[in-house]
Parts: sequence; structure tokens; C-alpha cells
Amino acid sequence: MPPAATPATGTHEPPASPPATDGRARAVRHRRRRILAGFISLLVIAAVFGFGLPRYASYGAVWASLSAIQWPGLAAIGAAVVASQFTTWWMITSVLPPLRMKQAAAVNLASSAVANTVPAGGALAMGVSWAMMSGWAVTGSQYVQYTLVSGLWNVFARLGLPVAALAIVAMSGHASTAWLAGAGLGAAALVIIVAALTALLRSESVASRADRALHRGLSLVSGLVRRGRPAGRTGMVLRWRAGTTELLARRWPRITAATLASHLTLWLVLLACLRASGLTQAVVSWPASLAAFAFVRLLSVVPITPGGLGVIELGLTGSLAAGLGPALAARVAGAVLLYRAVTFLLPLPAGAGAYLWWRRHRRPVTAQ
Repeated sequence: MPPAATPATGTHEPPASPPATDGRARAVRHRRRRILAGFISLLVIAAVFGFGLPRYASYGAVWASLSAIQWPGLAAIGAAVVASQFTTWWMITSVLPPLRMKQAAAVNLASSAVANTVPAGGALAMGVSWAMMSGWAVTGSQYVQYTLVSGLWNVFARLGLPVAALAIVAMSGHASTAWLAGAGLGAAALVIIVAALTALLRSESVASRADRALHRGLSLVSGLVRRGRPAGRTGMVLRWRAGTTELLARRWPRITAATLASHLTLWLVLLACLRASGLTQAVVSWPASLAAFAFVRLLSVVPITPGGLGVIELGLTGSLAAGLGPALAARVAGAVLLYRAVTFLLPLPAGAGAYLWWRRHRRPVTAQ
């Protein structure tokens, strides 16, 4: 017997898709996207380290330049790394006062290790951060406030730093057309984001739409790490909006100072690696290194590879070694690889240790 037609249109009712089938289809599509993203990342990394970097210097010459670094240079690099880590943890506690410094360190190291090893691992790193903070009784609304405020201030720094670096370089008369274009785009994006933040804080309707979109994203992230969803289905951004006004009124100078310090001390690690490799101010000036650092950080916002692996190395080496001879180019490549070793590879074992420490010490924090 044929299926019954509906009285209104006379068309047949299509069979409903079973929810389990839809869920499996979404899982398959998600897995395929992750496999494709991982394959593209591997291709980019292989191309950079197999063909891109060797165009500037052979790995034998790079190793020779690294072997020539003396202990005072290594000590300066170590001090810069410690300062960079400390300012990052300071930024976290500035936005989320209930966390102590050692807890902020554990969250940062563990989430950085995930972001640096998984293709497009930013979302999973957010899930790790949420899992760890919830283990210390950080509420969903507090986590949303921390994520949005710290994220926005980091975006402000990434967009504003190239503009400031270009102004410094322009005073020396060495600003290129590409840098001018990049700084212009960064300034325009900064204005747009500030305007959007202003609209979010002033308009309840804008905040309501953002609330629904953010909750869907957090639910997806929580599912990836098999944690419970943040408390409350809606209203997180609205509560964040109310609480953020108070937070920024009290702590915006500290948040701004900590965010800028975290970016500038990371640049100091690069500068220390350059100087330890024998690249003096006359060869690679500090304004040039700051400009290269700022523009490469801006470009690496797009997560092509985990932690920008390959993209950052090639971008820094290409911009800093331009116009230098083979010997100096090898020193630049060695300094960049050393910089990436202490900022990209070092958090991996440290992050694993931080996660194990959290598993043993997850308990509610006391409000300050």
C-alpha cells in the first residue's frame, strides 16, 4: 500500500532521519575534517623544514652556529623564558583573580601543550583549560569572562603591536611597503574589534545573540573533552557583560599591562636568541626584530599548523635574514630555531607534568 498523502498538498511525508544516524554522520564528517586538517598541517611542516628553511641555510651551518653559543647567552635566554612564562601567568590571574599563580601556570602549560601538538588544537586547548579550572571550582560564567576578556586583550595586542613596531621602524627610515600595508590592516581590524566590543557592552540585543553563539561553541568544546556543559543554557554572555563592566573598571590597567608584558617578554626571548647567536644591533636591530615578531604573530593567528609550527620559523627567518650573507643567514636560522625550541617544544613535557599535578591537586580555590 502506498504511503498516505497529506491533506494539504497531496505529497508524501519523507521518513524522519533517526537521531543516531544523524549523530554518526556528523561524527564521520568531523573526523574527516580533522584528518584533512592534519594532512594539510603535515604538508606545510614538511615543505617548510624540507625546502623552505634550507634555502636560507643548511642544517649543518645552523648546527655550527648553535654550537658556538656561550653560556652567558644561554643564561640570558633562560632569564627571558622565565620572564615570558611569568608574565603569561600574571595575565591569567589578572583576568581571573580567584586563581593562584601556580594554578594559572598549570592551566597555561597544559593547554599550550595541547595547542602545540594537535592540528587546530585551539578548541581542544580551551576544553582542557575549562576542565582544569572547573576542577578548582571556577564557574562557567567566570570561565566565559576569562576567555573573552583575555582573548580580546590578546587580539588588541596582536593587532596593535605591528602598528607600534612600524612606527619605531619608520623613524629609522626602513619601513617597507608590505609592513605599511600590514600595519594599516592591523589598525583597521583593531578599530573594528573595539567597536564590536563597545556594541556588545552597550547593546543587550547584541549580547543576547552572542550569548547563543558562544554557548553552542562551549558545548562543542566540552563534548570533545567529555566534560559537563557549563552551568546554564543561556545568559552567560549577559552575565559576563554585567560582570565585565565591573572587572574592567577595577582591573583594566593591570590586565592591559600584563597582556603587553606577556607579548613583549616573548619578543625578548627572540631577541636574546639573536644576540646569543652573535647577531649584533648593527646586523639585526631590535626594531627590526620587533617588527618581524609582531607581523609573524599577526599572521600566525590563522591556525594552519599546531602552534604555527613551520609558519613562524619560515616567517621569522625570511624577514630577518633578508639581504644577509650565507654565514649570517645561518645564524638567523639557528637563532629562530632555538627560539622556537624554548617556546614551542619546552611547554610539551612541562604541560604533561602540569596536567598530572592538576589531577592530584584539583580542589576549590578560595576567592581573593
